[in-house]
Amino acid sequence: MRKKILIGIAILLSGFLLGGLAFYVLSKTTGQQGYLPYTVTPNVPRQIMETSRAFSEIVSTVSPAVVNISTTKVFKRDTEPFFEDPFFDFFRPFHDFRMPKKWKEQSLGSGVVVSPDGYIITNNHVVEKSDEIRVTLFDKRTFRGRIVGADPKTDVAIVRIDATNLLTIPWGDSEKLQVGEFVLAIGNPYGLSHTVTMGIISAVGRANVGIVDYEDFIQTDAAINPGNSGGPLVNIKGELIGVNTAIFSKTGGYQGIGFAVPSNMARLVMNQLIQKGKVMRGWLGVTIQELTPELSQKFGLEKSKGVLISDVAKGSPAEKAGIMRGDIILEFNGKEVKDVSSLRNMVAQSKAGAEVSMKILRSGKEHTVRLVIVELPREVAEVVPNQIPDDSEVGALTGLTVIDLTKEIARQLGFTKDEKGVVVVRVEPASPADEAGIKKGDIINEVDRKRVDNLEDFNRIASNIKKNETVLLFITRGNKKFYVTLKAS
Repeated sequence: MRKKILIGIAILLSGFLLGGLAFYVLSKTTGQQGYLPYTVTPNVPRQIMETSRAFSEIVSTVSPAVVNISTTKVFKRDTEPFFEDPFFDFFRPFHDFRMPKKWKEQSLGSGVVVSPDGYIITNNHVVEKSDEIRVTLFDKRTFRGRIVGADPKTDVAIVRIDATNLLTIPWGDSEKLQVGEFVLAIGNPYGLSHTVTMGIISAVGRANVGIVDYEDFIQTDAAINPGNSGGPLVNIKGELIGVNTAIFSKTGGYQGIGFAVPSNMARLVMNQLIQKGKVMRGWLGVTIQELTPELSQKFGLEKSKGVLISDVAKGSPAEKAGIMRGDIILEFNGKEVKDVSSLRNMVAQSKAGAEVSMKILRSGKEHTVRLVIVELPREVAEVVPNQIPDDSEVGALTGLTVIDLTKEIARQLGFTKDEKGVVVVRVEPASPADEAGIKKGDIINEVDRKRVDNLEDFNRIASNIKKNETVLLFITRGNKKFYVTLKAS
């Protein structure tokens, strides 16, 4: 029995010895020490590592050209004589009954150095009405900035500081951008200096956003927050392709939709502000509106392409070139006209004195005309606001009451005595005319492209309108002229 116990102990000791020896050998061959848990280093593909390093290099190259802009605005209020009376000093000599007469408000934004001698591009809303501008560079140096020029119509402003040998960002060509490209946004959101976010280009050519007059925005999902305004949007080459301007948000913070002024537009505005102190825009002298499917049908188009000319200014380049109301502009200088905003931007960016060509459609036939662009007059609006709703499916000229446009009525409405047509005196609520946007005081000059000089003309033309036929009206409202469609019942 004793012999068996000794044999068992020997076997057990041998097992411990062999196990220890095996653990020692394994630890040497696998590199593990002691009883540390076994870990695995992930095998990261080389492409991913190279991409990560590439983004880091872009940021390190671009960041020195991004600046922090802080502005101070001084607000004043009128004094209140009632509380200035010494009577109040007698009762409470140390109590201030009044609001401060003067106080300061500060705001933060971003900017991009665009020249080594201190020119910085940013947003107009970042620096407008500022009493003091402080620019902080990447190396923490701070300078006082001054506004060289600003353009509220594109929300672009140029600030200059007294510095030299500054690092800049190369300009990119925003015309070549493709939806889905990677982009980086750099700025100072909420005062957090040189914050970098990444995303893609969600869309290009965004207009009718309601931010500024001339809109051709790049839309991105790169996080943009308050303080990012004026900062750069760069591509994977580290090129400046846009100036971050605004966000779409119901909370005031990032919700995945941001907008940037494209680099080509920003650069054009910048050059004019630096060289001339103002922006000079081209002008054709036409009022234009979008082509709805109904308008396209009335003008004989199979597809809604181009823009419709609803008025031509007297003495304008368009009138001199023979362009007429009802013409449809298909191309401008060889570029397709997609909508009102695209044409407006192309014309505005044309130099005064430049000769351009336009392809127009008139009565189903295409024509090419040439004209000379002139500078946009100060108080000229080229575009009819897109306030005309789509046509209703029921009713038509019923619910619309018109009378002759007499000389007295024309005078009251601010028109000359030579104005012809019928004036709308009543629009029945919820009628097709009401839903189409026709208003009391509108003047109807044409029905189905037939001239209306008086009530007799209107009634004669209206009596020939068939059931379910789409009716085209040409309307004057104030200084605006535009087309609108109705469906007859």
